Amino acid sequence: MHRLTALFVISTLSLIAFVLTLGATQAQAQTFTVLHNFTGGADGALPMAGITMDAAGNLYGTTSYGGAGGTDLGTVFRLKHSGPNWILTTLHTFVGGADGAYPYGRVAIARDGTLYGTTTEGGSGGSGTIYRLQPSAAVPRSALAPWNETVLHRFTGSDGASPQGDLIFDRSGNIYGTTQQGGSAGGGVIYELAFSAGNWTETVLYSDQGYRTPSGGVVFDGSGNLYGVFEDGGSHGDGAVYELSPAGSGWTEQILYGPGGEEWNPLGGLIMDPSGNLYGTVPGFGGGVFELTHTNGWIFNELYDFGGSGEGPMDKLVMDSAGNLYGTTCQDGDFGSGGVFELVLSNGTWNERWLHSFTGGNDGNCPMSNLVFDANGNLYGTTSFGGTYGSGVVFEITP
Repeated sequence: MHRLTALFVISTLSLIAFVLTLGATQAQAQTFTVLHNFTGGADGALPMAGITMDAAGNLYGTTSYGGAGGTDLGTVFRLKHSGPNWILTTLHTFVGGADGAYPYGRVAIARDGTLYGTTTEGGSGGSGTIYRLQPSAAVPRSALAPWNETVLHRFTGSDGASPQGDLIFDRSGNIYGTTQQGGSAGGGVIYELAFSAGNWTETVLYSDQGYRTPSGGVVFDGSGNLYGVFEDGGSHGDGAVYELSPAGSGWTEQILYGPGGEEWNPLGGLIMDPSGNLYGTVPGFGGGVFELTHTNGWIFNELYDFGGSGEGPMDKLVMDSAGNLYGTTCQDGDFGSGGVFELVLSNGTWNERWLHSFTGGNDGNCPMSNLVFDANGNLYGTTSFGGTYGSGVVFEITP
């Protein structure tokens, strides 16, 4: 079964769980607001990847389906704050073919406000694309006008297929990311897209030989090393955390941690704190949160085990200035439809607090996304399903 189809089935089961647990007690909640209900039409459907925020506090994201003209191949959108309201603009509707289809990753924002992202399908051979979106240069320019799209790279399969996860920039503006398929052995690649002499050129930094499936993108440290997770593989086929280091004209891969014969399979990628410690999530069997600290080698610590039977965190965490961690789950919470959680370190123990438990109804269902903070400490994210029209929502949680 295709991964995305499986996730849809999981969400359907969550709706059933909501009906069965309607009498459950709602978790302790903050102030929760739905900013936009996706209709499944021109504004899109199933915003699985989450949100990116610019310096002005505008929100950008992708929907994996929906779009203008009934294309149902996904969109890129912006939510702009206008007084007490949020106004959604569809910046681009994917039409398939060379243009690309089904974006399952967030957009990355360059210094000049240009958006970069990926589609899992479409392109030259159906293996996905890397695209750029810019406002139209026409003057006067309507705030509701679509942006101009340029496809920077079309994957062929041998250089990667089905790009997924976040894109990141290095100091020179080069782009790095991961694909879940393709490469020399079909197990996915880690790639760089560099701009030179007016053209974008892709270089495969690592092509997996063991079907380990690079997932969730990569993060940089201060020395230029890349870190990420393999969803599968490792010494027992249960996934691993890796480091990719520049070595001469190539890159050297090193496994930092791989569990011994347990169901692990990290999916959402990593974040790094100012001290260089890595944090990640595990979705299966209720899920968990882990840390890798670098002191005389890498030391693995399980920070929190959700201990449930539902789907745990499926995307990256976010850390506040106090070192607390925040994330989403797809099937946990009081109603089995997922929730937003906070992990706070107190006296050497990480304590969980639910900020919101989704009911599976109008407030949304099954968040698979990251979260982002604004300057006032408000949190923003998406649910893949639910809402007024069943096609997902963008939400805000205020302290």
